[in-house]
Amino acid sequence: MGEQPPEQRALAAFEASGVPFTITRHGPVRSLAEAAEARGVAPADIIKSLVVRRGEGDYLFVLVPGDREISWPKLRELLGVNRMSMPDAKQAFEVTGYERGTITPFGSTTAWPVVADATVAGRTVSLGAGAHGVAATIHGDDVIRVLGAQVADVTEPTSN
Repeated sequence: MGEQPPEQRALAAFEASGVPFTITRHGPVRSLAEAAEARGVAPADIIKSLVVRRGEGDYLFVLVPGDREISWPKLRELLGVNRMSMPDAKQAFEVTGYERGTITPFGSTTAWPVVADATVAGRTVSLGAGAHGVAATIHGDDVIRVLGAQVADVTEPTSN
């Protein structure tokens, strides 16, 4: 799978999941609100796939709604670790095969564990799909099931 261009790899993984999804292609966006408008969803329904480093060579995806951010104390408690960090753009690309802004657990070059915030369940969401301006709209429950995601309260409302 790693030989395909990132967008093709992501689309192949969505297709292989066997669950319904739709792909939206839109031009560049400069904000969460613009992305939501282009995708026809609410800002809270855009799910950021964030890469978190637990330790040397140990990463995971955290699925975070657009209007929320990781609660580091909650995530550390869930995972039983004292320290975590966000890798820089180069490292995130090396461990997922996706550029920042396009990252998705679907088709990642390594199938890292996934933690989905509890708010992802029970609704339709929009995830990045391997290329800028490309997104997959899919039911959150399907995302959780297909990825074997651990569901937990690991976010808080965005502070800005």
